[in-house]
Amino acid sequence: MEPILSRNFDQKTPLDLAGFRDRGGYASLNNILGRPRDELLQEVKDSGLRGCGGAGFPTGVKWGFLAKDAPHPVYLVINLDESEPGSCKDRQILYRDPHTIIEGVIASAYVLDADKAFVFVRGEYRSGAEGLEKAVQEAREAGYLGKNILGSGYSLDIDVHLSAGRYICGEETALLNALEGRRGNPRSKPPFPIVSGLWGQPTVVNNVETVSHVPYILTKGADWFKGQGINGGTGTHIYQVSGCVNKPGTFELPMGTTARELIYEHAGGLREGRELVAFQPGGTSTPFMLPEHLDIPLTWDGPSSVGSRLGTGGLIVMDDSICPIDYLINVVDFYAMESCGFCTPCRDGLPYLVHVMKKFEEGTATDKDLALVEELCDTIFPSTHCAHAPGAVMPVQGALKQFRHVFEAHIKNQCCTLQGGQ
Repeated sequence: MEPILSRNFDQKTPLDLAGFRDRGGYASLNNILGRPRDELLQEVKDSGLRGCGGAGFPTGVKWGFLAKDAPHPVYLVINLDESEPGSCKDRQILYRDPHTIIEGVIASAYVLDADKAFVFVRGEYRSGAEGLEKAVQEAREAGYLGKNILGSGYSLDIDVHLSAGRYICGEETALLNALEGRRGNPRSKPPFPIVSGLWGQPTVVNNVETVSHVPYILTKGADWFKGQGINGGTGTHIYQVSGCVNKPGTFELPMGTTARELIYEHAGGLREGRELVAFQPGGTSTPFMLPEHLDIPLTWDGPSSVGSRLGTGGLIVMDDSICPIDYLINVVDFYAMESCGFCTPCRDGLPYLVHVMKKFEEGTATDKDLALVEELCDTIFPSTHCAHAPGAVMPVQGALKQFRHVFEAHIKNQCCTLQGGQ
């Protein structure tokens, strides 16, 4: 596998423009700018590249939805509002190689014939945003941004926007509201942003990792990109491992790497004497996978075959020192705190779910409370305005099946069974 996104991560400090160009940076633009856009779009489609923000929708197909006669200006918005607990891959690119983002944005914007691009950066990544702004200025002065880029006749500029810092602003329509200076609540769909997005104009929203792949796909070809994956995966992916492992970190690996390899080879395995109980493959909003799922390829389709999702590829490991119920209380409490408050099932349902689940840890839960947890999840999941609350309850719904015996033991023993066993 040839490192793509992390090829400059060996540098102690982010490369400036000269250093980036010395390593081949921006060379792709000489091969891309001026080529027919239909040809480039087909290359992206053929590559099998899918959105790396969590949804995994085919990127080329999404771009193909942009009408050929779409009214200009057309906007490209890059989602760098990375707030999913357990996920930190976009942060790595932002802080360690910001010019890679800019090169990806220019290549993607050209294919879309976008007039302007915005990079929406998570509020907590302030110093990273400052580094990206500095890189944008360097690119602008070198003629990679602005009018008539490299004499191609194509013009583009990039605005770096620092988020106010809310999880829901990572949802694409809430992001657009925030970018317009309004409250970051999700919009109803349709219309989809690609028809009516930022200020009512056609807008494509992509994750930063997604667009960072594009220059290399368009330069080296779709077949080369597909060949970087294994076990049915295409390309590479920056996986992140956190939780109960010896060496948590981020690893660019072939798409299709298994959780066994990630946990036991790259992340150093579990702590001595501990056993794996479960893991979430793509952040806290993804349902648990179990030890018997360790050899399932972590592709966009692998985890879904056992009822989970790859999500962001932010793998969180839980060993036998962690009470699943206590862990889930923290997860749901986070989503309750981050609810935008637009709809009742999310605004009131999630805090109530936390209240009921705490009874299990406090030793006061009964069989009625177990039934109530199920009822709340089944009520909240299909009833909300956006995917925020469903993302909070999906891990709980999975745990009710996978760890039902733990809930029942808490009721029987009237305490946390982990504490009771120590």
